Amino acid sequence: MDILSLIGLLVATVAIVGGQWLEGGHLASLVQVTAFVIVIGGTLGAVMLQHPITVFALGIRIARWAFKPPKLEYRALIKRIVSWSHTARRGGLLALETQLKSTDGVYERKGLQLLIDGAEPETLRAILERDIDTFEESHRAAAKVWESAGGYAPTVGIIGAVLGLIHVMENLTDPSKLGSGIAVAFVATIYGVGSANLLFLPLAGKLKAVIGREVKLREMLIDGLVAIANGDNPRIIEGRLEGYLADGDR
Repeated sequence: MDILSLIGLLVATVAIVGGQWLEGGHLASLVQVTAFVIVIGGTLGAVMLQHPITVFALGIRIARWAFKPPKLEYRALIKRIVSWSHTARRGGLLALETQLKSTDGVYERKGLQLLIDGAEPETLRAILERDIDTFEESHRAAAKVWESAGGYAPTVGIIGAVLGLIHVMENLTDPSKLGSGIAVAFVATIYGVGSANLLFLPLAGKLKAVIGREVKLREMLIDGLVAIANGDNPRIIEGRLEGYLADGDR
């Protein structure tokens, strides 16, 4: 669980609601179902129009990564690769078949299987890098679903504000309806700008960061497998892979 994401969302919400309370405003005035429907519904429709269904669906699925990202254990991967290197040096590449059974990740298993099958280092790298390119392209496109929502939401909020003012103008002779129309107008703007800058755009940024870390993990795997295929010394492999780690992780 990414606690920082939860804390950030909580802090942003408390700041907005708390500011309203400190100014002496009523918290209930921030709750406008009509404004919510206009902003969220309009934004959702615009995003669905922009993206293919596969990209949109993937964007919805990976949204949870902002709060519960996949486990990326760089040190554990380095240890596994070094262990594979020792096994290959002692018993040859075919000896790695015993390691294949205990490998969980699909991408990792594919790379190890290519190594066992005797793929040339250049071929192994080319195949796995193509997989990385496909993964990165599809998932970054999915992250842009939320980036697009962050772009549309403020504009849809303005549309909601205009609709609220139209409602006000239509009921100038009925003062009892003026308050609700003005409330929808201003709250729709708050919903649009707030959802974009406090949720959609930060969510897109967090997803891109998670995707970048996943790509780095896969690049580490490729370098390790290619080094094993080239017969490099395990200590040299370990030192090379540690270059991927930040100073605090070494």
